[in-house]
Amino acid sequence: MIERVEDRIEVYRGDITTLAVDAIVNAANAQLAPGAGVCGAIHRAAGPGLAAACREIGGCPTGQARITPGFNLKAGHVIHTVGPVWQGGGADEEMHLASCYRACLRLAVADGLTSVAFPAISTGVYGYPLEEATVVAVATVRAELTVSPTLERIVFCVFDTVAEAAYRSALGR
Repeated sequence: MIERVEDRIEVYRGDITTLAVDAIVNAANAQLAPGAGVCGAIHRAAGPGLAAACREIGGCPTGQARITPGFNLKAGHVIHTVGPVWQGGGADEEMHLASCYRACLRLAVADGLTSVAFPAISTGVYGYPLEEATVVAVATVRAELTVSPTLERIVFCVFDTVAEAAYRSALGR
């Protein structure tokens, strides 16, 4: 078991669908339907079985999480979470975003998973400002890792150097 929380978190710039972890997180829509961005990429890489499994679940409220098999992904599972749409910061967006990360990690622990990769939830079409979102993500994951010793590896998977720098900065705080 790894002792320090910092040793269990990493930042990776690349394609989340190629990671060999127990679960990747899908920044999903409330219907869990194939969409754009990360959601669309995950559905394309996983194959049609993922969409069928999501239809069986029927949806997911903002701030909660659901789990499916990974189908054609290297990851054995996909944890779907619905982040908040940014409305300027006055509609409990921070609380809902933190809830996404907590719900995903708690679901992973409940299913015996030890490694999880997250995209930058809500920072794409949902408009959450990147730097603010990374602070929430990192603080929430750190807090959960202090009470979840079975989680050995958390990856913040980013698409570009701007997001990579934001996560590295948040981790340095």
